[in-house]
Amino acid sequence: METRVALIGIIVENPEAVERLNQLLHENSRYIIGRMGIPYRERRISIISVVVDAPSDVISALSGRLGMLPGVSTKTVYSKLP
Repeated sequence: METRVALIGIIVENPEAVERLNQLLHENSRYIIGRMGIPYRERRISIISVVVDAPSDVISALSGRLGMLPGVSTKTVYSKLP
């Protein structure tokens, strides 16, 4: 199956969502190339970047499930490479 490289940007405003967020990322760990998290304590948020190499439908589903968590926002950027 053809895969794409994408960056999922995540902003977490609700610390209670972190456990489920990590569970979703763990369930898709085979697609994750790398992950970087930055706690922004002054604003009480966390910013997470997740780079994946996966089929487009998997990327969309993961981003959608993450974005449905309360207090979590996501945006996905796809590489132009197939």
